[in-house]
Amino acid sequence: MPVLPASPRLETRYRRMRASAPGQSALLMADVAESLARRGVRYAVIGAMAAAVHGVVRASLDADAIVALQVCEAQALRQSLLEEGYEVALRTGDVDDPIPGLLEIRDRYGNRVDLLLGLRGMDPELLNRTRQVRLGETTLAIVGREDFIAMKAFAGGPIDLADAHAVIDLDRELLDLELLRRVAQRFGRDAARVVEGLIGTVDD
Repeated sequence: MPVLPASPRLETRYRRMRASAPGQSALLMADVAESLARRGVRYAVIGAMAAAVHGVVRASLDADAIVALQVCEAQALRQSLLEEGYEVALRTGDVDDPIPGLLEIRDRYGNRVDLLLGLRGMDPELLNRTRQVRLGETTLAIVGREDFIAMKAFAGGPIDLADAHAVIDLDRELLDLELLRRVAQRFGRDAARVVEGLIGTVDD
């Protein structure tokens, strides 16, 4: 997907940033989301912000999202974000890394947003299943519930699994088990097995 340059008028209009102190990465995410929308870049917020939307609030101040970009396209986006006044680093993984690359974006207060350039095994339809959530004047695209759980199962850390389990327990009746199993299988056998363990008695 090509990254479309914003017009000079839009660039000037949006230079004012919401964050006014450290600890406001969510506000930085709102600014970045608007920058992505102006360029036609699709994304889904993941991580701690998505966990909060799905009912699991934890102390993390991180703000992360997945974007539908190749590394070469991310280079153009990086330049655009630099021109808007952010500090931006483009980091790429090796062939074995499940994340091909990421854009690390910081504002002058040290707030940080990481944009992941995909995730190995991710269902591309994930971006069509996002949940729209308002944050002030901005509407954020939040990763869907089943995709969130499958991604946490793929990550596999203790906090990831605790988040996935909590989201499942919050409202099991509304969980789309067929979708959850399908997206987990794309992440591999280990993730699929973890999901089966997490959903456990849902079918009973």
